[in-house]
Amino acid sequence: MIKLRSEIIKYSKMLNSKKLSALRSGNISLRYKDGFLITPSGKKYKSLKNKDIVFVSLDGNFDKKKGIPSSEWKFHQDIYNNKKEAKAIVHAHSTNATAVSTHKRGIPPFHYMVAMAGGHDIKCAKYATFGTRDLSKNILKALKDRKACLIANHGQIAFEKNLSKAFELAEEVENISLQYITSLKMGKPKILSVKEMKKVLSKAKNYKRG
Repeated sequence: MIKLRSEIIKYSKMLNSKKLSALRSGNISLRYKDGFLITPSGKKYKSLKNKDIVFVSLDGNFDKKKGIPSSEWKFHQDIYNNKKEAKAIVHAHSTNATAVSTHKRGIPPFHYMVAMAGGHDIKCAKYATFGTRDLSKNILKALKDRKACLIANHGQIAFEKNLSKAFELAEEVENISLQYITSLKMGKPKILSVKEMKKVLSKAKNYKRG
């Protein structure tokens, strides 16, 4: 467990260094046994210690004496309970993904790389107050057949089979969001066809990232 806690801290600090989230915003978790390990509530990432990482069971129990999990632990719980393939989750308030989300819009297939999120577009979950089950429900709906989505007026979330890949996917979503915003400055971008995106998704399944 010490190794997993250290890994969470490593990538939490990278949220700051890679400018995906400032100070203490966003959160990271890893599936562990019958629950998950998650960043704590209210602590700046640069000050995190192994003892700060909180274990939460899949039925939502945790020992308050050992720390309070991120205020958004519920959507981590719900993703792990509904997405068996999810082993790690990265939630970020990255600038460009958040900017797109404030328009309550997803990202269409203006570029084939949207397929990295698992579908022909990137959905935007409807807004709900942070830390609520309503938000979890909205996120799960947007994640149907997807590994990442935007969250309206909030940010983005990505999951994968390990933390390295989940973090990389969050970086991809942020970069795609920047490209989408840039393309809109030139007018309405041309959208790839459903037929083409089916080809891309088929190729993406066999795409090995180094």
